[in-house]
Amino acid sequence: MDERRLTRISKYLARHLRHDPQRIGLALDAHGWTPVDGLLRAAAAHGFTFTEAELRHVVAANDKRRYTIVDGRIRANQGHSVPVDLGLPAVVPPEVLYHGTAGRFVAAIEEEGLRPMDRHHVHLSPDRETATRVGGRRGVPVVLVVAAGTMHADGHMFLRSANGVWLVDHVPPGYLRFPSGSRE
Repeated sequence: MDERRLTRISKYLARHLRHDPQRIGLALDAHGWTPVDGLLRAAAAHGFTFTEAELRHVVAANDKRRYTIVDGRIRANQGHSVPVDLGLPAVVPPEVLYHGTAGRFVAAIEEEGLRPMDRHHVHLSPDRETATRVGGRRGVPVVLVVAAGTMHADGHMFLRSANGVWLVDHVPPGYLRFPSGSRE
């Protein structure tokens, strides 16, 4: 499959499995799952046709492993703005996690910490490289260091999605380390 087609299908899935399923008449269950055949029918009925083979290729080839297919159902692994309960158990995080952002957001983060914005959770990366890629999507990347072990010891709950993204409700500024000269 050509890279543009793969990206187009992936973005279509993100929109409809994470943010706006009702736009194409799709119903997600309480845990974010929907039948694969229902997704394919809904997409085709709204002018964007793709095959199950293409869908499975996108799921398997996506470097961020954003989606999971199990028993004829599909869901996004995290990043929802619609109400879903992913059923993820609380887990003990490593001592340090990372968050990639753009420099123009650093001043607000220094004041308010990391907030989920229109999503259910703040997304944290297990390594600097991933955080750098994430932060680079919106400008020059800035990588913040999160004292996840201390947060957990202080009572904050961490989840880890199927693709290894760490999730937390909020990261107060006191748990963040900012690189010097991080504002654009």
